[in-house]
Amino acid sequence: MPGPVEPYGREGLALSEARQRLLEEINPINAVTTVSLEEALGRVNARSITAQVSIPGFQASIMDGYALGQNKRPTVGQHWTLQGRSAPGSPFDRVLQAGEAVRILTGAPLPEGAGWVLPQESVKTSQTQLTLAAEVSDQTWIRAEDEECRAGDRLLNQGQRLTPSQLGRLAGCGVATLQVHQKPRIGLLISGDELVPAGLERRTGEIWESNGTLLEAILHNLRQVVHSRCVVPDQPEALRQALAELSQTCDVVVSTGGISAGDTDWIRELVNELGQVSFWKLFLKPGRPFAFGHINSPEGNVPFFGLPGNPVAAAITALQLLWPALQLLEGQEEPDLFPRIKVKLANALARRPGRPELARARLEVNANGELMARVSDSQASSRIGSLVQCDLLLEIPAQTGGLEAGESLWAQLIRTRLL
Repeated sequence: MPGPVEPYGREGLALSEARQRLLEEINPINAVTTVSLEEALGRVNARSITAQVSIPGFQASIMDGYALGQNKRPTVGQHWTLQGRSAPGSPFDRVLQAGEAVRILTGAPLPEGAGWVLPQESVKTSQTQLTLAAEVSDQTWIRAEDEECRAGDRLLNQGQRLTPSQLGRLAGCGVATLQVHQKPRIGLLISGDELVPAGLERRTGEIWESNGTLLEAILHNLRQVVHSRCVVPDQPEALRQALAELSQTCDVVVSTGGISAGDTDWIRELVNELGQVSFWKLFLKPGRPFAFGHINSPEGNVPFFGLPGNPVAAAITALQLLWPALQLLEGQEEPDLFPRIKVKLANALARRPGRPELARARLEVNANGELMARVSDSQASSRIGSLVQCDLLLEIPAQTGGLEAGESLWAQLIRTRLL
């Protein structure tokens, strides 16, 4: 007799398929607010920005030197009469004639009539005269008036997440405020009868609760904010109430634990009562007991993410599936996925074929300049220590067995971008 049909597939969805399916169900939050540039880092821009004027708006010297009243390359021994000085904020105020020169500082406006700047190291000067003492290149050392941008250039597209370099450029173009999308309000539910707050005494069989701290810190690093966080025992009524309340006050509900198929794993059943589970189980290690769906609310369907209970599996699935969805919820046009690089193993990794795996590793560079991955000693999904100093997730195919040092693999680079 054949067994009962598994509605979600025996092995679960491949990571790429799971990501595609859930992202197709995510709709952005439409609320927009105005913030200063100082408040805009990490937010998602809601309106495109166009340059109103060319920047810097005038020709300027690239270095400290002397601006010449000519636009052809000067020759050794050539002389000019010194007429004055041009400095940032204090430009030379008349037209420079042929045979004349002015002292000019980096960033200072080029006088009208000037067409060349000599580096100060190449000249000799007296009180009134300038002489070229050494041959110079054909570089004019003049910054164009539209070097940064021209009037009408697009500075920022709608749906871009704002970075330090973008904000610096906007400030340099005179932009002081931006309209940005509202951040999604995240409701975080941690379930488990065995959980005890850190710092309190625990009895045999109990564990100090860590998933909430781990996930909230990861989301903080991703410039997301947990609006509500609660720890609930594995009791159906308490979990049902928590899920319902979070769906009323948050834009997305995230749970960790209670999502598998054990006797006290109630969350998936409760989400099906309050809404619908779209899929359950990933063909992935760690992270197999993952669920996605929605919870009904008066404002519409609230996306639900059921993360595994083991902390490493919860962290990995949050990075792979929750983070891309949060980006779309916040109005980002396309989610940023972690860049993939090819690395060699710095040490061997023991494993058996089975599920595809995202193994934690640290990026190193050997004496030959090759990118190396040093794999954490233990890859147990319950061991948070495997995440410490982890900046690579090694992509190990399902059929791969043990790996030797020196073998090549693709890896996701999860270091934070600074600029």
